[in-house]
Formats: sequence, C-alpha cells, structure tokens
Amino acid sequence: LGTLKAKLAKLRNELLIEQSGGGGGGPSEGFDVARLGDARVALIGFPSVGKSTLQCKLTGTESEAAAYEFTTLTCIPGTMHYKGSKVQVLDLPGIIEGAAHGKGRGKEVIACARNADAILIVLDAGKEGLNRHREILETELETVGIRLNQRPPDVTFNKKSTGGVRFSSTVPLTKLGPDPEKLALQIMREYRISSADLLAREDITVDQLVDVIVGNRVYKPCCYFYNKIDTITIEEVDQLARMPNSLVGSVHKRFNVGEPDEDDALKAMIWRYLGLTRIYTKRKGQHPDLAEPVVLSAIRKGTSVKALCQNISTQMLRDFNFAMVWGKSAKHSPQRCGINHPLEDEDVVQVVTKTNAQQRQDKNYQSLVQGFSDKYHKKKAEARKKKQGKLRR
Repeated sequence: LGTLKAKLAKLRNELLIEQSGGGGGGPSEGFDVARLGDARVALIGFPSVGKSTLQCKLTGTESEAAAYEFTTLTCIPGTMHYKGSKVQVLDLPGIIEGAAHGKGRGKEVIACARNADAILIVLDAGKEGLNRHREILETELETVGIRLNQRPPDVTFNKKSTGGVRFSSTVPLTKLGPDPEKLALQIMREYRISSADLLAREDITVDQLVDVIVGNRVYKPCCYFYNKIDTITIEEVDQLARMPNSLVGSVHKRFNVGEPDEDDALKAMIWRYLGLTRIYTKRKGQHPDLAEPVVLSAIRKGTSVKALCQNISTQMLRDFNFAMVWGKSAKHSPQRCGINHPLEDEDVVQVVTKTNAQQRQDKNYQSLVQGFSDKYHKKKAEARKKKQGKLRR
C-alpha cells in the first residue's frame, strides 16, 4: 500500500508539472502582488460565495461584487488593520473543481495560496450541505501539495551522493507496517534515491513519509468562514459551527463580521491563526512606545528577541548584548534575557547593545571598522565629484 501511494504521488506530480509546462514557452499570466504588511491571508472559495464583499468589510477596499459568478477576474489586495498590525488580504477569483489541473485559472489562485501565510476558505452555508464545497477545496489544495492545519513531520531527510540509505528512528513506527525500513527503501526507489539519511523522531504515516521524501509540500494554517447563514435554519447553523476550525456568519447581516475599523470574531480568528504578537519597545529611562508596536509573526521569522532585532535593524542584531523584558514571557519584571528568549503578546522589550569596549573585543571588529571607513570615504568622494560637476556647469 505504501509503494502504491508513492507511485500515485509521483504520477500526480509529473502530471501537474507537464500541464504547467505546456503553455508554448510564453510568459505565464499570474498574479504578481507585492508582499506588504506583517502577514498575508488568501481568500479562497467557489464563485459567488461573498469573498469580495467580505474583503471590503475587512479592509475597506472597493472590489466589484455582483449577483453573477466570476465577478472577480484577478487578484485584488487590501490591508486589514487590527490590533496595530497590517494584514494583507488577497481577494482571489473563484475556483472550481479541477482547479489543481488548470481549470478556471486555478493554478494562479493556488500559487497565491502557496505564498500566503494563512488561508481563509469562504463557503456558502446554503450550498454546503448538498455540494460538499469544503471537501472539494481541501482536495484541490491537497493535490498541489498544500497541507492545511498540519505541522511538518519531525523527520530529518538528507540526500547524499554516495553511502547508501541509512534509516533510523527514535520512536516505534507503528503506522508503516511490520518493516518500516523496507517500506522507506521502496518509496525512495520510486523517486530514484539511492543514497540518503532518514531519521524519524515521531510515529509518521505513509503519506507523511512520502511528503518528506518529495520535499515540495507547504504547511498552512487555514480557517473556514461559512457565509450567508441567514439563508439556513438554526439547526444547520449549529451543525456548521461545530465543524473544526470554522466560524459562521453573514456579511450582509453583519453576523461575526463588522466594519473595517471594528473588532469582530472573524478578525480575531484570523489574528489567532496567523500567530501574530505585538511587542512594545522602550529606550533606557523612557516610557515604552505603546502607539506603534512591532508585530512579529510565528510563521515568518518567529517571536523571539532575535526576530525583534531583525525587524528593527540588522545592526542592532549584530551589536546585541542583552534584553530587558517586561510582560507575560518574563518570570519577573524586568527580566534580563538572551537573544533566543521567546516573547509573548504585548511584552515590553528594551534592547541593550554592546559598549565600545565590548565591540573592540570582537574578532570581526577590525573588518567592521574598515567597512565603515570605506563607506564613509566612498560617500565623501561621490559628494566631491557631484560638487565638481555642478561647478563645471
């Protein structure tokens, strides 16, 4: 069974690659949207489920909405402001069954979903009972290697040029049959891998093993919003509300969805699934800046002190000495922490950099001084050259 699953995954991947490369050599028409804000959310759903109207309520962006299908034909970005953060929301064209194989511009839509930090699947509550739209969309995304609400398996896999295959595990593998090593070798043989190291630290399934070996899977948090609940009975609303990772509401009746500047249940759900954290910074001897927090993302760079320094300045990261932390992540206030200390929402952080004496003890100090000197003289020479050019005129 494991070998059969590996063959099916390989054939499916080859079919997708063949179809994506059959466009005659011209440039593909995709959605080229600049990445802005602290996070990115992609709205995915079937036509006429209310994605454009929902984006207007979340971001205030005017998007064409009508009673007919395929109103939106391209990607329309907008920015949602919530708790001091800026979240980019992408309104994508509606997709249909078979989108993974190119139907209805499905490949462009799914490509945007792969680059997003999270996915918001919008469903029509009145049609879900008969059409199984949720299951169809999950299958389409699963086909192209997008794993929803899953974490990457704790498996280390490294290809080598020689040495054969070495398979080991730290836990009993009960889901790979009586001989897990033989199954792993058979799956690797399907992908023509003859030398590799594989270490499993958890009890994985055959599908997870195939995903690790293929290596082109992406893992995205996903939440489901059932729109138009005003068209169904209260019993059906209760059934949909009990579905995992789901929220019911109505954009038209403003159930769980408010105006762009209002706090509502849907914005709170998106914030939670994105894993955003607000950090307030302060200077020595001054009050913290509570007006503009630094928003960290657990999906992008993480929520540690190191990620905070990377968001502010690379020079601060280079000269980092220690940090003083006030808030929920500190055992006592303030707590002196290192660069890998994990931060929590609404922590206050004061970063202390190295003194000049400490910087001189660094082994790279001379190269840094020489680099600053070269930049200064280069800038001075350019200014002198520019001044001489103006005098000649």
